[in-house]
Amino acid sequence: MQDIKTEQITPKQLDEMKKLAGSYEALFSRVALKYRALGLDKKVLTEPDYRKYILEEYTFLKRPVIIVNDKIFIGNSKNTVAAAKTAL
Repeated sequence: MQDIKTEQITPKQLDEMKKLAGSYEALFSRVALKYRALGLDKKVLTEPDYRKYILEEYTFLKRPVIIVNDKIFIGNSKNTVAAAKTAL
């Protein structure tokens, strides 16, 4: 368990999450307030962009992220939460 508001995720942690998720984009939250405030909704972002923004601002990481063994569960949709509970 890690509170990313007080304990920032490291580049290594993010890279490990990307390996499990398949992309940084899968970890990126487009509902973060800064997404529109920074005009990112008007840009075409690349994988390095997603990585950079997640590392710079914790709100860009889609939450929660639950890692169980070699499986990753991202976000709080009903299906994702149910799958995470089953894995636990």
